[in-house]
Order: sequence, then structure tokens, then C-alpha cells
Amino acid sequence: MTTRARRSVRTRLTLLYAVPFFAVGAILLLVPTISVDDTEPAGAGSGRTGVGVGVHLVWVVVGLPLVALIALLLGWFVAGRYLRPLHAITATAREISASSLDRRLALPGRDEFGELAATLDELYGRLRGSFESQRHFVANASHELRTPLSAERALLQLALDDPDATVETLRETCRELLELNVAQEHLVDALLTLATGEQGVARAEPVDLADVAARVVSAAAGDAGTRGIVLRTDLDGAPARGDRALLASLVTNLVDNALRYNRTGGRVEVGTCLDGAGRARLRVANTGPAVPPDELPRLFRPFQRLDGNRVRRGGHGLGLAIVRAVTDAHGGELAPAARPDGGLTITIAFPAPPRSTAP
Repeated sequence: MTTRARRSVRTRLTLLYAVPFFAVGAILLLVPTISVDDTEPAGAGSGRTGVGVGVHLVWVVVGLPLVALIALLLGWFVAGRYLRPLHAITATAREISASSLDRRLALPGRDEFGELAATLDELYGRLRGSFESQRHFVANASHELRTPLSAERALLQLALDDPDATVETLRETCRELLELNVAQEHLVDALLTLATGEQGVARAEPVDLADVAARVVSAAAGDAGTRGIVLRTDLDGAPARGDRALLASLVTNLVDNALRYNRTGGRVEVGTCLDGAGRARLRVANTGPAVPPDELPRLFRPFQRLDGNRVRRGGHGLGLAIVRAVTDAHGGELAPAARPDGGLTITIAFPAPPRSTAP
């Protein structure tokens, strides 16, 4: 089907080029005949004139098919030369698959074909990153889900193999199983939130980030008090457009991460405002362990922690990955920064909502 379409395009270009070639050739053949007929005086040399006109007519009859053939050959050649870069792009694109996305077209030139090749190269780069991220995510998710399942199986096996098991020991086993089950539910919920964020925003609505942040901070106040962490807010109006549930999940994960990876007596600061460009800005900062600046990008990938084996402390390593996915889904700009005295400052700027036009 592709070959037929390609040949059809070349055929149409051939006809498009052949028509002007044929027209020019036909004019060059007909002009001498018309000139001979117009320049001979009436009644003078009529026989010679008739012979001259006849010769030119024969030349026209013989030459027009020849001109048509030459025009078609020239059109076919020019169309082939014009479509050669497209053939190269098509052949290379066919050879590129999910296992060879590191290849690039690298077509030289700044014309339309060069722009097409550059666009496809950027697309292949994004696809490669997506495939690699998917492979890592599936592998890590499988490991994270396998660990609690193995623990549950071990607990059940111990309870069954214990000949002196009592009601109390069985109850304790059930309590441990319930805790593991709750952890699995949280993990599955986090995975679903991450997948939803990566799919994009299906329905956007007006959202004030200050209201969302106020609700999240209010819900996290008890946890902050239990950990001995001071929770401060500076919430100015920050209207934006997006999915309210996803934005609430974003703020929740930021605050939860700031509380979990903190120190006793530390603090968490949550602020919202509008910047000079009318964009809604969210800022969450905390005290805590020092974070190397070169480690910041890795922390926003699924199941990543500092030093590769960071203590969970109740988390699954998906919080900041969810933040990244929701930010990207809303077209926001994520700007993490390591604090000199320890901890992180994460600032997110969302696009300004469109202004409503008066009827």
C-alpha cells in the first residue's frame, strides 16, 4: 500500500512537471509554422509556401509525440530527484523499531524534508525515553508488589506450621497481614495515580491552588505534630485550570514527602501565589538530609531514592514521580532545588488560565 501511494505521488508529480515541459516544446515547434504562414505575402510563392508549411506540419506531427515523451522522462527524473529524501526517510523509518530507537534519520538540509526528519528524530528520542521508563517502571513495580506478597505467604506458612499456635498468635498474624494489605492498597493507589497523571488531563476546570493546599495542610497537621515538625503556610490566591483530583494528589505527595524525609524539630513551608506572568505557583520546602544537586532528577523517577536504597519510612518511592507526571500533564514547570542546610525546595509554575472574553 505504501509503495503504491509513493508511486502514485511520483506519477502525479511527473504529470505536473511534464505539462509545462510539453507546453514549452509545443510552442517551440508551432512558432516556426505560424511564422512561415504569416511572413509569406499572399499570392507570391504559394507553392513554396505550401511546401514550407507542409514540412513544418510534418515536423509538428512527428515532433509533438517526441516532445511529450521527453517531457514525461524529464518529469519522471525530476520527481524522482525531489522524492529521494522522502524515500530515504521512509526506508530508515521502517527499519526503526522498539528495539532500535537509538537510530536517527540525521537528514542534512534545512528544507521541508530536513524539518520532517528532525521532527521524527525528536519523536524517536521521546519514544525511546518512554520505552525505557516503561521497562524500568514495570520491573520496579513487579519487585515492589512481589515483596509484600512474599511476606504474606511467609506469615501464613509460619502460622500453619506452628503446632503451638494460639488464638492470640493467629490474631497477631492477621494484624500483620492487614498491615501488609494496607501497604499494597497504598501502592496500587499510587500506581493508578501515576498512570492517570501520565495520561494527561481529560477535563480541566478552574482550580485555586491556595484552596487545594489549605485542605492538604489541614489534613497533614496531625501527622506533622506527631513527627514534631512545624508546618507553615503562606497561601495567596493562585487560580489555575486543571484536574482538581490530580492537583490535590500533587500537593498531597509534596507535603507527605516533605514530612517523611525531614528531621525532628524541622519545618515544612507551603506557599502559593501568582507570579509576574500570571502563572499560579506552588512552593513546598522542608528541612532534612542533604541532597546532592546531581541526584535531583533521579528522585522524580518511579521507585527512586537517595543512594539507590533509601529507607522507605512508609513510602514506595512514587510520590515525586506522581508530582512530575501531574505537572507534565498540566503543562507546568517543575523546579527542584537542594537547600544548602539540607532538604528540598520544590517550585511548580502552572500556565496562566485563559482570559474569558466578553461577549
